[in-house]
Amino acid sequence: MRAAIQLVLALIISMPALAQATATPQQVVDDTSRKVMEVLDANRETYRNDPDAFVQGLDEVLNPVVDFEGIASSVMTVRYSRSASDAQMQRFIETFKRSMVQFYGNALLEFKSGEITVLPPNSREPRPDRASVDMQVKANDGQIYTATYTMTQIDGQWKVRNVIVEGINIGLLFRDQFAQAMKANRNDLDAVIDNWGSVVAKSRETVKEETSQ
Repeated sequence: MRAAIQLVLALIISMPALAQATATPQQVVDDTSRKVMEVLDANRETYRNDPDAFVQGLDEVLNPVVDFEGIASSVMTVRYSRSASDAQMQRFIETFKRSMVQFYGNALLEFKSGEITVLPPNSREPRPDRASVDMQVKANDGQIYTATYTMTQIDGQWKVRNVIVEGINIGLLFRDQFAQAMKANRNDLDAVIDNWGSVVAKSRETVKEETSQ
């Protein structure tokens, strides 16, 4: 079960990177999810001993093709983001990125690359600037796990907007946790940002519980 949880966490953070503007959504997911694991495999020991290097290394891979700004706005929802200052939004985006890398760090460092298969294109997204990409990962024990990436086209380049892993909608999970944190902190956005690490930790427990059932 521990290995299964690690694989789920690895799938979530193994978002595509180093995409070319002409690449299809499937190519982005296939090429760059493998690149994430290659970077980890090449720097595994360094990352174990240097958390800052770990965060920087993955950020360099993920930042070009993950729509962190869009994700952050979606997590906040219009209700809260429209009243946030530019400084607060930027601080939340940076906090969100770092906390996610740290959150999944240990699982990624322990995870060994499995057999990754990106499935053929589907027609679930009716808009030309949106796409859903399905992926399967076969673990060393033969267990197969599924993930679906929601991609959006920004300035001609496909970027990740959300991911669903084994039926768990990560964007929706964090949106719910954010709303709960705002309620607990009486709508004090700065307090929520300052304590976002604890919100992520709570989400981690939710993921563990749901994947262990």
